[in-house]
Amino acid sequence: MWGTTYVVTTELLPPGHPLFAGLLRALPAGLIALAVTRTLPRGAWWGKAAALGVLNIGLFLPLLFIAAERLPGGVAATLAAAQPLIVAVLAITVLHERLSVWRLFWGVTGVVGVGLVVIGPNAALDTVGIVAGLAGAATMALGVTLTKRWGRPAEVTPTAFAGWQLTAGGLFLVPITFLVEGPPPAIDATAALGYLWLGLVGGLITYVLWFQGITALPVTSVAVLGLLSPLVAAVLGAIVLGQTLGPIQLVGFGFSLAAIVAGQLPAPTRSRD
Repeated sequence: MWGTTYVVTTELLPPGHPLFAGLLRALPAGLIALAVTRTLPRGAWWGKAAALGVLNIGLFLPLLFIAAERLPGGVAATLAAAQPLIVAVLAITVLHERLSVWRLFWGVTGVVGVGLVVIGPNAALDTVGIVAGLAGAATMALGVTLTKRWGRPAEVTPTAFAGWQLTAGGLFLVPITFLVEGPPPAIDATAALGYLWLGLVGGLITYVLWFQGITALPVTSVAVLGLLSPLVAAVLGAIVLGQTLGPIQLVGFGFSLAAIVAGQLPAPTRSRD
């Protein structure tokens, strides 16, 4: 579902309003989740939910949309694919896990694979877009790692947990959006459809599934699954926008899929005679 973000952003949304797009993706979805679950944080979870909401939503989404607007989709996707490598480092410093050469190798393989799939020979580079793409990968990686470290309160459903973060991230974006971008853009039927898709499907439904997955899987395995997003974006580009996938792209697909599968497997151990 997240793999649809690029085509929806470029084909349906009004250009020049990445913060507004992030705001509409987060806040309405978060308020809906809170209204349905009627569950609010307690005690220390007010601060934790706010921190996670800012990292996973409030900072990540606008950086994602800035990168998507200022860079070709392939470059933006490749920068985002660096997230598993950042998570592998954070797992050592934040979760106190041992360095996994296995995870690191397949993380690099995944980035190379995504790059082969989505970066064309004439890919333009924009400094602001590159910084936004890398910063977005870093904030999401830190948010995922802290989500794994703090867990989720036992009595709180994944929907409520996602609602806390979407609402916190959306509220964080409200003043910044209007200070930076000014009044909202004109929204026609096409843009409304795009915002609705990003908010309900790419926001509410996906984040509920995402945070549930984080609690059930090792954090490095979760991060590698994010490689599916640029692969889906490339397939949609071929189907919707008529973009072609040549032999190099197919090889990159193979590398990325191998990294996704290997990232879910335990590292091989050496047998002792």
